[in-house]
Amino acid sequence: MDDSPRTVPPAAADIGVDPLSQGDLEIETYRVVRSDGSFAAERVPDLDNEAFRDFYRWMLLQRIYDERATKLQRRGRLGTIASGHGQEASIIGSGYALSRDDWIFPYGREAGALLLHGLSMRDLLLYWRGIEDASRMEGANVFGMAISIGSHIPLATGKAWGLELDGEDAIAFANLGDGATSTGAFHEGLNFAGVLGVPAVFFCQNNQYAISLPFDEQTNAETVAQKALAYGVDGIRVDGNDVLAVYNAVSTARERALEGAPVLVEAVTYRRSAHTTSDDPTRYRSGDEVDEWEERDPLARYRSFLEQTGRWDAIDEDAIREEVEAEFDEAVDAADAVEERGVEELFAYLHEEMPPELERQLEELRDLLEERPDTYEFIEQRPKG
Repeated sequence: MDDSPRTVPPAAADIGVDPLSQGDLEIETYRVVRSDGSFAAERVPDLDNEAFRDFYRWMLLQRIYDERATKLQRRGRLGTIASGHGQEASIIGSGYALSRDDWIFPYGREAGALLLHGLSMRDLLLYWRGIEDASRMEGANVFGMAISIGSHIPLATGKAWGLELDGEDAIAFANLGDGATSTGAFHEGLNFAGVLGVPAVFFCQNNQYAISLPFDEQTNAETVAQKALAYGVDGIRVDGNDVLAVYNAVSTARERALEGAPVLVEAVTYRRSAHTTSDDPTRYRSGDEVDEWEERDPLARYRSFLEQTGRWDAIDEDAIREEVEAEFDEAVDAADAVEERGVEELFAYLHEEMPPELERQLEELRDLLEERPDTYEFIEQRPKG
C-alpha cells in the first residue's frame, strides 16, 4: 500500500480552465404581439389585410377541427386524436410561412397546417380512421404521421438532402414536440443535417410536456433552441402563442435553410388539452397551470392585435365558424362514402411486386376468411352524425 502523500489538484481557476456553461448563453424568446395585444410595430410582417385576417380564420379552423374530431372519436368514429388546442399560433404561423413545394413531416397535431398545405380534410379524417395513409394522399407534399416519437426527423434530413441534390427550391419541414428532442433520432437527424448543410427546418412545438413528463424533467438544458449549437445549425426561440412571431421566425428559418443552413426552431407554447384522447392530463398537471396558460390564449391575443390595428371589424367570426363547421360536415360525409378496404391492402404496399411468400400468406388469409367469416368483422352500417 502506497502511504506517500498525494498532491491535491489545483482549483480550475488556478490553471486557467474556464468551462462554458448554460449561464454563458442568452437566448431571446422572439415576440411580436404581447399577451395584452400590444405589439412591436417594427416586427409586424409586411402583409396585406387579407393575410392578417386569414391567420385568424385558420387558427379558428384548427380549434374547431380539434373539437369536432374529438367528438367523433368519443363516438367511436375516429381513432385516437392528438389535439392542437392551445398551439394554434404555432401550427398556423409555421404553416403559413411555407411554400406548397416544401415537404411537411407531421407529428400529429398540426391539422390546420396540413390543410393549409393542400391536404383534404376528408383524407385527414380517413387517416385517423386507419383507412388512408397520409403518405399516399394526393394534392399535398405531406409525409405520413410520425406516431413513433422522433422517427421522422432523420427522414426529413434525408428528404432535404434529396431536394438539394435535385436542385429543388424547397425545404423539408419537420414538426416535432419537446419529447422528440430526447430521442436518439433527434440527435442523428440534426447532426446529419448540420454536417450536410441541407435545406431543412426542424420545428419543435415545446408544449411543456412529453406526454406526462414536464420539460424540465426530461432535459437539463434550459431551452430546446440552444441544442442547435451542438450540431452546428442555427437556433431560434420564439413565443409559440404569437402567430405573427412564429410566421416571422419560420420565414427566416426557411430562407436560411435554402441557403444551406438548417435551422432548429423552438416555439414555446402549451398543450391545453390531453396528450391524446387516450390520456388523462389531470393526473400530472394542475388546473391552476392550465388556467394560467389559458390567459395566454393565442386566438384571444391575436384578436386583440386585430382590434388595436383596426382589422377586426372586417372579420365575421360567426360566419367563419359556420363555414368551417360545414366544411367538416362535408368531409365526414365524404369519408363515410369511402368503401371498406379489402384484406389484400395488408400486403399490397410492402414491395413493388408481391413476392411469392406474401402471395402465399394472402391466399391463406382469404381461405381462412372464407371458412371462418366470423374472424373478420365487416361493419356494414356505421353510425351517422
